[in-house]
Amino acid sequence: MAATEAVRDALEIGYRHIDTARAYGNEREIGRAIADSEVDRAEVFLTTKLWYTRLRAAEVREQLEDSLHDLGTDYVDLLLVHWPNASVPVAETLGAMSQLRDAGKVRHLGVSNFPSALAREALELAPIITDQVEYHPYLGQPELLALARERDLMLTAYSPLAHGALLDDPVLRGIAGALGKSPGQVALRWLLHQPQVAVLPKAAAHANRAANFDVFGFELDDEQRGAIAALERGERTANPSWAPEWD
Repeated sequence: MAATEAVRDALEIGYRHIDTARAYGNEREIGRAIADSEVDRAEVFLTTKLWYTRLRAAEVREQLEDSLHDLGTDYVDLLLVHWPNASVPVAETLGAMSQLRDAGKVRHLGVSNFPSALAREALELAPIITDQVEYHPYLGQPELLALARERDLMLTAYSPLAHGALLDDPVLRGIAGALGKSPGQVALRWLLHQPQVAVLPKAAAHANRAANFDVFGFELDDEQRGAIAALERGERTANPSWAPEWD
């Protein structure tokens, strides 16, 4: 029930983008939270993802039907390929996803964990709107950012705090102290300042969810943004055995 309580609380704070996946095993709890909330379903941007071992056309349809059932909704706002699978043509997967969009069960299509060459291929096959990838000050994404700005693609940053590693960074702590903010808020503000970048912060506690939401009332100057960008060191926190070859 932790997911239900977290989503209820997030919606009360003001969050309107809820991100889940078949692999997370919490779609039923999230659906319950949305149904119980006073926030209208139409105001919630609901994302789920297809697991990489089931990306054949029939499996795509089956996964989405299962997700819709568990989420208690007739449609999702965004459907993503969670991870690419070299043994299944991207065209087959995106073709099935496009059919689901045409049927009104999906509003938008996207991918996740696609390096730039594969994301470019996906853009030629379907009108994808985002590539959800790990992105934070310790891990740059220059190739994907260039593609995003060239093709009007959103780069959605997951693990934006590098699983908490950034919270003790002396550069971020120094900037945060000068601004009266937390290091996490500074890192999120740095990401949100960048064109074509959206952010998915994860927080288990109410205080952290509230702090992550409170990042729009201040700005970073050029010197501060440059100091944060200089922290890049290729540190990736999500790199499972099935991951693609990264840029």
